[in-house]
Amino acid sequence: MPYVVTRSCCADASCVLACPVNCIHPAPGEPGFATAEMLYVDPQTCVDCGACTTACPVDALKPHTALGEGELPFLELNASYYKENPHADRTPMYVVPRQRALPAGELSVAVVGAGPAGLFAADELLRHPGVRVTVYDRLPTPYGLARAGVAPDHQDTKQVTQLFRTIESQPGFAYRLGVEVGTDLTHADLLREHHAVIYAVGAATDRRLGIEGEDLRGSVSATDFVAWYNGHPDRAHDAYDLDTERAVVIGNGNVALDVARILTADPDVLARTDISDRALAALRAGRIREVVLLGRRGPAQAAFTLPELLALAALKDVDVTVEGWPDDLDPDATEKTRLLARLAARTPAEGRRRIVLRFLTSPVRLTGDASVRALEVTATTLHTDADGTVRALPTGGSQVLETGLVLRSVGYRARPVPGLPFDEDSATVPHEGGRVEPGVYVAGWIKRGPTGFIGTNKSCAHETVESLLDDFAAGRLTRPVHGGAGTTAQALGVDAWRAIDRAERAAGEAQGRPRVKFTDTVSLHRAAQTARSAPAARG
Repeated sequence: MPYVVTRSCCADASCVLACPVNCIHPAPGEPGFATAEMLYVDPQTCVDCGACTTACPVDALKPHTALGEGELPFLELNASYYKENPHADRTPMYVVPRQRALPAGELSVAVVGAGPAGLFAADELLRHPGVRVTVYDRLPTPYGLARAGVAPDHQDTKQVTQLFRTIESQPGFAYRLGVEVGTDLTHADLLREHHAVIYAVGAATDRRLGIEGEDLRGSVSATDFVAWYNGHPDRAHDAYDLDTERAVVIGNGNVALDVARILTADPDVLARTDISDRALAALRAGRIREVVLLGRRGPAQAAFTLPELLALAALKDVDVTVEGWPDDLDPDATEKTRLLARLAARTPAEGRRRIVLRFLTSPVRLTGDASVRALEVTATTLHTDADGTVRALPTGGSQVLETGLVLRSVGYRARPVPGLPFDEDSATVPHEGGRVEPGVYVAGWIKRGPTGFIGTNKSCAHETVESLLDDFAAGRLTRPVHGGAGTTAQALGVDAWRAIDRAERAAGEAQGRPRVKFTDTVSLHRAAQTARSAPAARG
């Protein structure tokens, strides 16, 4: 096989468009695109031209001769996809988006949220002449979870920001960073100043467990913990007591795997990433030797993706073990269960740090005085409802895991947006095709809930923008009163962000790191000031 996809990719479809022989699937328009864990290269039709790897913004495609030992399983993974999903009868389905015929005159759109969902929405809009987009974010920096959510040891995934840089360089694009909608500007202000507003504000909080002892010190949100080690200004100066030999993560999605990897990683390796200096110092001083990930259901229902599990299995200095295998589960049921079965058969090495993937286990209560000292858990069994839903039911009895750190990682939850309707059950804004009402739209997690990957936001944004352009063409949007973006004293534009970016990269280069992040708003604004005396080129 000449070329191989080696991880969950951004699903940008750049590689699909670049491929001259239509050998990368699922492609846009095909079942599974934007919802599949990754794309796959057909080994029978790939002609080894390398066009895909040139087009990929996150270096997810590699020639088979360049695969590392931990990436070799992707050879069979790519090939096996086509055994189960033959594409020989399918013609190329990727179509370059065409410009729509829009009414004469400028279309001004505000996008609230500078993460992947917001920037993909801006990109979809700016394909059309006469459109001007202003992206607002309460932080002085853009890119959302791509900057503050992707684990620091996944620098390849962060290369998607190169794509975002291209988006923000387009004519008609503007930033208003460091501006909080609801405080510095209101929803009504945005509607007066723009034809339309797209909210792409994500899901900023985590879901609670609802068990006794959850508020003890040492019981924390994985969402906050990730923000801490990534240097997010809201959480960068938090403190975590890592003076415990065992940490427990409740949940087994990709975020849970990220947290487990960071807690067991060699600090000297992390020191070559863009991890927060404060977090790195705490990890160096910590005593954690084992991280246990609890999943209420079984291996077949694990929420993490196969590429993330493969990356975990490839760790050289950390043992990965599996506990809690259902008696009736065939190890060969899926690629994921096959890999988990192989991990379960491994013999741990003496003295290594360890990550335990423990299934069929549910948390009961946290115990301790002022701080967590232990987590009580109970075994579960699986029950399948009439509609096919698999639920975990407690079997009775309990076990106590001694620990001083428990991180809940059971999902994100969005906050209500002032001025918009909100569904408390789904924690989303009700909409039809992204349209809340003519002039008001949603994209990303506030639209669909915390599902999908970075690239899922592209197709999500396309749907929302199509609804917006339909309304503009039909004359349903109100003409702006001011015709210009709202201004506030602290607002930072593209040049200010580029100044921050240059300063962080320069500090990183001096230490052999990708960047050293500024982790407080004062430092970020100070770095941005250099843009006034030496503005950066927009290209």
